[in-house]
Amino acid sequence: MAQQARAIRTRKLILQSAASVFAERGYERTTIGEILARAGVTKGALYFHFASKEEVALGVLGAQMFDDPIPPQTLKVQELVDQGFLLAHRLQHDALVRASVALALDPGATGVNRAAPFRVWIDSIAEALTIAKEQGELLPHVNPQDSAELFSAAFSGVQATSAVLCDRADLMHRVAVLVHHVMPSICTPGVLISLDVSMERAELLAAEYEAARSRSEEDLTDLE
Repeated sequence: MAQQARAIRTRKLILQSAASVFAERGYERTTIGEILARAGVTKGALYFHFASKEEVALGVLGAQMFDDPIPPQTLKVQELVDQGFLLAHRLQHDALVRASVALALDPGATGVNRAAPFRVWIDSIAEALTIAKEQGELLPHVNPQDSAELFSAAFSGVQATSAVLCDRADLMHRVAVLVHHVMPSICTPGVLISLDVSMERAELLAAEYEAARSRSEEDLTDLE
């Protein structure tokens, strides 16, 4: 168990180090040697987890995905709102997630499937919206796939704008504004009354996420 815990920590260290180098130099200019030097690990340790620089990059890209599913809600559209708030929080407080998003938008990262994180999130949103439509939460004209594509693109633009203007300090607010504008265009009036898109909910979700992450770190320490 202790060996497993060390392996998990080493993999995370490699990803964090690679992310920082990618952010500084770009994917194409980054070398395995630079990642090793930043992480302070041996080449064998890196290749135990990743077969190539491309695989390291894919690991960084995967960091923006949620390790655990969003807590289920009676309203499926509430889960969509919650995803937006939680990703905004992670972008504000997790350097690896920020680097993951930057890498996904790096046109120089040739040979890396940068579409993967976009597709995973779009598919997750589309699945939630499909169920929401089946449950009568959406207006009749709404196409779940089209709406998922739109929300993902709008979120990407909002976070990029926030990053340039204020290093994402106002991202939670901007996401709240986004969902305030999007939800009335896709949800039935009855659902809108019950939907919670408040900053108070965003802050509660962030606190719960941080508490869960702390418990995971403690469990990992106990394994060592």
